[in-house]
Amino acid sequence: MNIQQMMQQAKAMQDKMQEMQDKLGDMEVEGSSGGGMVKVVTTCKGVCKKIDIDPSLLKEGEKEVVEDLIKAALNDAKNKADSKLAEETQKMMQELGLPAGVQLPF
Repeated sequence: MNIQQMMQQAKAMQDKMQEMQDKLGDMEVEGSSGGGMVKVVTTCKGVCKKIDIDPSLLKEGEKEVVEDLIKAALNDAKNKADSKLAEETQKMMQELGLPAGVQLPF
């Protein structure tokens, strides 16, 4: 196998990985706790889409506000985690002497 074939395979694999990542961004999963009294729906990429809290856990009228605040906090944490990952990746690339923003073939 020559280097050109290897690069083509690496590019194909990178394209497949991107396609999978895109699909995961659309797929949703549900987690629950307290015997189903609290339920959370997120994408497979970690973006919170919905929170449902059993009304028996809260005073009248608080349910929607608390759900929205928790959802916003989860999404804020996800955004900060993504930023931290990008920052650490950039730092690692600099330490390795790679130019900023370089796309590796794997």
